[in-house]
Amino acid sequence: MAMILIYAENDSSAFELLAQARRFQAERGGKVAAALLDRNDPARAQSYFAYGAEQVYAASHPALQGLRAESVAAALAQVVEVGGADTVFIDSARRGKELAGRVAQKLGAACVTDANDVRWVDGAWQVDRAGLGGNTVVTERIIAAKAVIAVMPKTFELGERQERTGQVIEVPVTVELSPIRVVEQQPKGGGGANLEDAEVIVCIGRGVAKQEDLALVQELATALRGEMACTRSLATDYHWLSEDRMIGLSGKRVKPKLYLGLGVSGQIQHTVGVAGAKVIAAINTDKEAPIFQMADYGIVGDLYEVVPKLVKRLKG
Repeated sequence: MAMILIYAENDSSAFELLAQARRFQAERGGKVAAALLDRNDPARAQSYFAYGAEQVYAASHPALQGLRAESVAAALAQVVEVGGADTVFIDSARRGKELAGRVAQKLGAACVTDANDVRWVDGAWQVDRAGLGGNTVVTERIIAAKAVIAVMPKTFELGERQERTGQVIEVPVTVELSPIRVVEQQPKGGGGANLEDAEVIVCIGRGVAKQEDLALVQELATALRGEMACTRSLATDYHWLSEDRMIGLSGKRVKPKLYLGLGVSGQIQHTVGVAGAKVIAAINTDKEAPIFQMADYGIVGDLYEVVPKLVKRLKG
């Protein structure tokens, strides 16, 4: 019987995948399982049961410390073989994209990464992802017997946590120790923004004139109880904000309740990252800016005039 196995470094992503896997299995039949690597944590396993896993495969090995992609791929492929899964869902984070390809190669499976929609149609998986630099959507049909699919965060709705029980299965794995040794670790700057979970995002583009003006933008974001984000150039070229606040094809893809773009032109490489927002609003001096083509609400005006008025109104 078909089994879907879930693996994600981030538990919130795993819970989303588990909830959707249960929906798929209600249609196609079979079990829903998850893999926990590096350590067997009973409390963590119980959370996986609560979101839909019927079985949790736990594996530990000294080589899994630090969760290097090559070591995780070796262990995960062994877990898949033990469980008999025909489909593996992985979170399509930076390491997840690399991991998916490695696991697929070991299993001789088909692989698709950065999936933004997955469907079970006529006995096969259909997967959507962005193509041609985000200018189109590519739909791929997987005809292989096994599939490894890396799914973008927030693609699926998180199901309700329910009191469920399941089975924890210890899997002894054989993993070679990596020749790479970690000499030193330093925390990455930027405050660790979690844009994927933000309900409100205020995003800045090249229309913001100077870095000192970020204080005004932050004041608005705070008043809206949201997070500040940016387009690619402000993170990679100007370094005004860290890359974990960058939205777009080469950054985060988000689904907030409200996305507000300030001085964002709306090039496809950026808007592909916010297409899932429930409400899109924009402020730009250029009435022909592409962002207005997808915005639900738009103001043609100077953000330096509009934003202070918005802040005053929100605080009042």
